[in-house]
Amino acid sequence: MNFQRKRITLEDGDYYLTPEGYRCFTEKYHLKRGYCCESGCRHCPYGYNSKTNKQE
Repeated sequence: MNFQRKRITLEDGDYYLTPEGYRCFTEKYHLKRGYCCESGCRHCPYGYNSKTNKQE
């Protein structure tokens, strides 16, 4: 299967830069994307727990 990912335009408030220089996506961005990537994101609105590997 070939899944097509829609391209999401980044807007103000979708992310911020960490002190180390990484992009940290906000809850707003994750909701706009529409699914959980199961990477243990800091602002995951879907309740994913990387320690239990489950959405709670």
